[in-house]
Amino acid sequence: MIWACPDDPPPRPDDPAPPGPRTDAPVGRLCWYNTPMTDHPPRILVIEDEAAIRRFLRASLHASGYSVEEAADATTGMRMAAANPPDLILLDLGLPDADGLQVITQLREWCQAPIIVLSAREQERDKVAALDAGADDYLTKPFGVPELTARIRSALRRRSTTPDAATLVGDRLRIDLAARRVWRDDHEIHLTPLEYRLLVVLAQHPDRVVTHRQLLREVWGQTPSKKHSMCGYIWASCGANSKSTRRSHAI
Repeated sequence: MIWACPDDPPPRPDDPAPPGPRTDAPVGRLCWYNTPMTDHPPRILVIEDEAAIRRFLRASLHASGYSVEEAADATTGMRMAAANPPDLILLDLGLPDADGLQVITQLREWCQAPIIVLSAREQERDKVAALDAGADDYLTKPFGVPELTARIRSALRRRSTTPDAATLVGDRLRIDLAARRVWRDDHEIHLTPLEYRLLVVLAQHPDRVVTHRQLLREVWGQTPSKKHSMCGYIWASCGANSKSTRRSHAI
């Protein structure tokens, strides 16, 4: 539990627990399903396939006062981040089951934690690609502990105060961002990858106008040069030229 006013007394162990995650939402609107904040030391998730580097990071970070969790592959790391969102992620790009850039892109759909890349790839294009995908910092191997911990402190200072969220819920729609699954009226909807990305972007901006420029950048990953084809795709996905379905209603 965290208290905001310095004049207020700190919470006692026997104080009532804070309210749990919000599961209700106004009709027709979506809200974040938030993870309650706690007063734990900063928890760092290390996603790295080399055991020797994980041991080195664990010892160094523990000595600096951090709590450390480890994953040897992308699948395990994503599952751990979804189950218990960390305060910061240290990510290797060369994982055995997925490229680190794909991991960054998927994490950024629902995870707010800073991501620091630790990689032997030292080309400028690799650094630019990781930062553009959503990483907050990039550190080339080999590196020193003082520089690593300084970058961690800097990333944690910049971290948004918005709680992590793994699920968007509404009156009739639920989106599991970690599992990339969608339900409407308790029935699962099977969307194409493009339809899913479009739905998530729109759901993350309720009651706001989302421009075609923003949609092209966040969904299609390109500059605004295909406005008409994008509009046609949305028109078709919303069922304008077909019978009404749960799938089109979700979008």
